Amino acid sequence: MTHRFRFRRTLAAPLAAALLTLAAAAGAQAQTVLKIGYTPAQGSHYWVGATTFCAEIEKGTQARYKCQQFPSSALGGEREQIEAVQLGTQDAVITSTGPVGNFVPEIKVVDIPFLFRDYEHARKVFDGPIGQDMLTKFPSKGLVALAWTENGFRHLTNSKRPVLKPEDTKGLKVRTMENKVHMDGYRTFGMQPTPMSFPEVFGALQQGTVDGQENPIPIITTAKFSQVQKHLSLTGHVYSPALLLLTPKVWNKLSDADKKVFAEAARLSVAAQRKKVDEDDATGVAQLEKEGMQVVRNVDKKAFQDALKPAYAAYAKEFGADNIKKIQDVH
Repeated sequence: MTHRFRFRRTLAAPLAAALLTLAAAAGAQAQTVLKIGYTPAQGSHYWVGATTFCAEIEKGTQARYKCQQFPSSALGGEREQIEAVQLGTQDAVITSTGPVGNFVPEIKVVDIPFLFRDYEHARKVFDGPIGQDMLTKFPSKGLVALAWTENGFRHLTNSKRPVLKPEDTKGLKVRTMENKVHMDGYRTFGMQPTPMSFPEVFGALQQGTVDGQENPIPIITTAKFSQVQKHLSLTGHVYSPALLLLTPKVWNKLSDADKKVFAEAARLSVAAQRKKVDEDDATGVAQLEKEGMQVVRNVDKKAFQDALKPAYAAYAKEFGADNIKKIQDVH
């Protein structure tokens, strides 16, 4: 009996060690690295949002999920990245709504110029029933929208002249996103909208292929557009929301507990990204002036809004006057 007991004990130690090794190997295999991409640079508001999202996922899943970030259009422009997320070759993207309407037409309404009064109004719309209902339209298009996040109010830059009123934009070739709603509006101002993927913009401005571009202050600063643009007009003509999109291939494999972790990580990511937008808006204009840009603060916004009236008639036909009014009426 004693010999048999000793024999069992001597077997137990290596067996336990082997089981521990197997468990460690299984744990290592169980770690999933998610590829998350976006077009702005490291240090941008998108980077802040992605970094928060990734840290919270890693913490909430005990590092079973981690992220690898691809800033600065490393995985292509926004449209290409959305397509990759749809296909499942990329796991996640933070994207402006620019090209998203091509995939989920119901969200095009939020891209109407001068639809939102200020940040408070916009955030209430997206956090409230209107915005949350829109997120439910994504799964049928092969995308999971975890949250509305933020790009910011868009302003106009150009290399030709100061812009105070719509007539000043006449004939300016302005790079826009691949977004028909924006382009229809900008034509009524007098611009020549030129759609172009974000990775191409700096070079096009440098070579004079286009005269200007329009983006929120956080993008204008991190993309270093002050190097190739002389004039900045604080038009605030469009509030640009953004989205945190995940591939269904990842979402559908998650347990209910992990889905909660991802949803909460997205919520905290939005708060961090918005905070960075607020900070950049507060300090960015002064920074751009230091870098040599001439800033027009006293833009005639009413003239821009009046110029949009024909476009608004078309928007009412396309999206329904009631749907536009519902957004405008949120207080």
